[in-house]
Amino acid sequence: MGHIVIQNVCQAYRNRRHHTREGDDPAIGYGDCIQVLDNVDLEFADGEMVCILGPSGCGKSTLLRIMAGFEPATGGTVSIDGKQVKRPGSDHIFVFQHNGLLPWMTVWENVGLGLRHMQAPQARAEKISEHIEMVELEGFEHHYPHQLSGGMQRRAELARALAVNPDILIMDEPFSGLDFLTHMKMREEVVNMHEFIGKTTIVVTHDIDDALIMGDRIVVMSERPARVKMNRTLDFSRPRDFQKDPALNKLRSEIFLMLGVAYAV
Repeated sequence: MGHIVIQNVCQAYRNRRHHTREGDDPAIGYGDCIQVLDNVDLEFADGEMVCILGPSGCGKSTLLRIMAGFEPATGGTVSIDGKQVKRPGSDHIFVFQHNGLLPWMTVWENVGLGLRHMQAPQARAEKISEHIEMVELEGFEHHYPHQLSGGMQRRAELARALAVNPDILIMDEPFSGLDFLTHMKMREEVVNMHEFIGKTTIVVTHDIDDALIMGDRIVVMSERPARVKMNRTLDFSRPRDFQKDPALNKLRSEIFLMLGVAYAV
């Protein structure tokens, strides 16, 4: 299961440059505060891939961290399958924007991190091998992260995340910093993997094309304090091609206009 409900989620950070003034709410912060999320309401169906877009700094990654249980919201709730999220859990795995592999561990050891509870060595080894094969890293099991390309590091992170068999995969800018060809390849692999494993997948991206090509649904956030500006199901057949599908290309243009010229550049 991987049904997520976000209800009236707000997030504010205190501005530590100011001293506490009389009448300030200590739960909000010192003096002025920065409002990041403003009453965000969203729902993600089991097995759905949703891509979240928005201007830089609007609070997309903050929303992911709240969903994953890494930080509490100042208001509202996030529930997974009816249970409120209060801390990180093995049923919802976060793939970070930057390389999160442990540098002193090999690919094999990194992928096996979440399988330490398995007491049967043979079963554990088979599980690790299965997920390394899934991301096409056979032959690199004993390489360290610094010996891998950026794309290979991302694939190793995916294997580590999927090895624990989570209900939900939460990804923050998974293709950030990759060269163009590796970016395209990784995007294709994530789409194919989602179709194969059917996990609820939430992806934050700055790339409109990524969102429209990958997502079952797209969510567009406003400037900070972020609200939901668009929440639309993408009923376009795959593989998606902007040149061959005028309706998809029209939606692409609409989102560029919605986010503004500065964002498009």
